[in-house]
Amino acid sequence: MFGYYLQLAWRSLGRNRVLTTLMVLALALGIGACITTLTVLRLLSGDPLPGRSAQLYYPQVDPYPKDGYVPGQSKPQENLTWVDANNLFEAHRAPRQALVALGSAKIQPHDAGGRPFFGDAVMATAEFLPMVGAPFRYGSAWSADDDTAGARVVVIADFLNQKLFGGANSVGRTVRLNGNDFRVVGVLGHFSPQPRFYAINIGRSYGDGDGVFLPLRAARATEMAPTNISCWAAGDIEHLETAPCMWLGLWVELPDAAAVANYQRFLDGYVREQVAQGRFHRTDTALPDLMQWLRNEQVVPDDARLQAGLAFGFLLICVTNTIGLLLAKCLRRSREIGVRRALGATRGAIFGQFMVEAAIVGLAGGLLGLVFAEAGLWGIRHQPAEYASLARLDLSMFAFTFVVALASALVAGLLPAWRACVVAPAPQLKSS
Repeated sequence: MFGYYLQLAWRSLGRNRVLTTLMVLALALGIGACITTLTVLRLLSGDPLPGRSAQLYYPQVDPYPKDGYVPGQSKPQENLTWVDANNLFEAHRAPRQALVALGSAKIQPHDAGGRPFFGDAVMATAEFLPMVGAPFRYGSAWSADDDTAGARVVVIADFLNQKLFGGANSVGRTVRLNGNDFRVVGVLGHFSPQPRFYAINIGRSYGDGDGVFLPLRAARATEMAPTNISCWAAGDIEHLETAPCMWLGLWVELPDAAAVANYQRFLDGYVREQVAQGRFHRTDTALPDLMQWLRNEQVVPDDARLQAGLAFGFLLICVTNTIGLLLAKCLRRSREIGVRRALGATRGAIFGQFMVEAAIVGLAGGLLGLVFAEAGLWGIRHQPAEYASLARLDLSMFAFTFVVALASALVAGLLPAWRACVVAPAPQLKSS
């Protein structure tokens, strides 16, 4: 029976090619706009560490002066000072934890004709890469002993290894960073969380990832400067370990709700202790998990959400127009429907025939909508946004396109199909 409905629907759509084209085009425009904006929104709001993000937390305190402070109405700062970061770190209140700061490294190739270039660098403690599940192609991360000793070792990204060493196993070789030699202890496989949760507050949320990862103390010993520094008083930023400046992040791994509650109590107790010592004047603390941290930092800009909402509104308009076109088509076929009813076709059969027609329109609209979506994403990839190069359809969005197309078409077809199945045969036969 479905094959019969399919044949009738195909013939009907072919007899009204202009109307069919308008319906397909209307749906395709709405679907293309929706899929384009949803792809961007999904990229911006994605989970950078699936399976791990729910256990990663970001402790926050507020070392700012008391001026203008209203308890409960201020939010803790994004970063920590060297003193506070190390105090929390050395307390070892989490199974795994890591200090992280972002920097920039001047990389000098070893071949004589190679020109130096700059790359993004991550200064961190030993547990950072294992904690975030970074995959290794060769070697491994450095050790806690390397942290303590300030060892000049480095882990490099796969793309940097390809550029410097042709992709070969470079463990044990030397990389020159900011005029200092560092021994390679590991080469990462592809590792580029999107968004890069540890770099979102300095405009490096998306892209190919960082080129080098090196021990925090070794990086500071070679005068590698952090990219993001926020100071609340005059100080010598050349000596950030003692300056009144915030530039370090601390990520802790907490396996369950009890561990989170315990760490929150520890964090509150630490702040009260600092207030008693006169170092702090503000008592606000926060312990967001990774996804809450991204929401707090508004990684997804409001205009992206607005564009997605407008695109769905546009799709609704397109569906409404399609309903009107299908109704017009139904009214033009009243005699045909009356004859079929007189010959014994049930209301269910008429309803099924029109819903099959709507489904065909939806699938055709989905195919054309994919073309429009690809065109929209191509335009985004040529914009100056940092995430532009990542705006591409993946398999899940490809499949979702047809789900949206079919659902939109079936919703659009409900009213015309119902209108068709209630057509009374007698008046139509008399009028003919």
